Amino acid sequence: MKLSGAAAVGYFAKPDPDAAGILIYGQDAMRVALRRQEVILALIGPEGEGEMRLTRLQGGDLRKDPALIMDAMKAQGFFPGPRVAFVEDTPDSAAAAITEALKDWRPGDAQIVVTSSSLTTKSALVKLFDAHPTARSVGIYDDPPSREEIEATLRKSGLTEISREAMTDLQSLARELDPGDFRQTVEKIALYKWGDATPLAPAEVAAMAPATVDTEVDEVLEAVSEGRGAAVGQLMRRLEGQGVLPVTLCIFAMRHFRLLHAIAVDPRGPASFRVRGPRKDRILRQAQDWGVRRLEEALALIVETDLTLRSASRAPAMAVMERALIRLAMMKR
Repeated sequence: MKLSGAAAVGYFAKPDPDAAGILIYGQDAMRVALRRQEVILALIGPEGEGEMRLTRLQGGDLRKDPALIMDAMKAQGFFPGPRVAFVEDTPDSAAAAITEALKDWRPGDAQIVVTSSSLTTKSALVKLFDAHPTARSVGIYDDPPSREEIEATLRKSGLTEISREAMTDLQSLARELDPGDFRQTVEKIALYKWGDATPLAPAEVAAMAPATVDTEVDEVLEAVSEGRGAAVGQLMRRLEGQGVLPVTLCIFAMRHFRLLHAIAVDPRGPASFRVRGPRKDRILRQAQDWGVRRLEEALALIVETDLTLRSASRAPAMAVMERALIRLAMMKR
């Protein structure tokens, strides 16, 4: 049976204990691994592996010894409880061995969990699990996580009270981060909100989001756009220590001020621009505060700085960029 969308998310959280097994496949190894861990944990519990109710097999070994999967499925352990035979990195050539195992599967046998990154919808393994009456198959694709997946991750971490704005920001984070990084971020937010019954706010999401070079550059541009010239120097030292080039910083500044200018000159107003994430309100406010004339002067200064950086000038490039940003901050005031 093939599962997708909300049905797949629900099954990962609460798999059928009487099913013969499940196939999870996709090119993103991290997403496949996270879903496989979720299913196995739901089937055998946190103590299952310690109680030897989980048998791990390599898919490539089944070609040499097809009986491995049958032995793992039928073996009886010392501890009571459901068991799982987990087959990892399974090639399509192992379909014959798994077909025989599914034919021989009976209630009480270990449930078969198969993962693979080399399958397509036309693969023999996929067709096998799709056609089986009690087994399931789920394809994991590189699409951004759905709202249902994000909400399921939040519930597992104990986060249930979330403002609409914070949910929008979390969806933006889910699109930007790897699945593992996003899950760690959610767990960090949950620890931060432990014992706090108030709804999760956008500011808290922004504070817990992992810092990246882009985030650091955004901090500098926020300081410049809000006229906080005194903060520019310290932020620039941090960027310089991370190896950010002055030309790169100039490109980011040009992009930021072009966005502000486009918002300021559009007759339809800020609502016509799809600015998302925690910075939305600040960007719209900056565009209104600067005004069209000063933004055009700011863009002219950035273009002049860019030409200087790319010329044969012997002036220290980072000092030239820092001076330009301070001048921009003073222009705002």
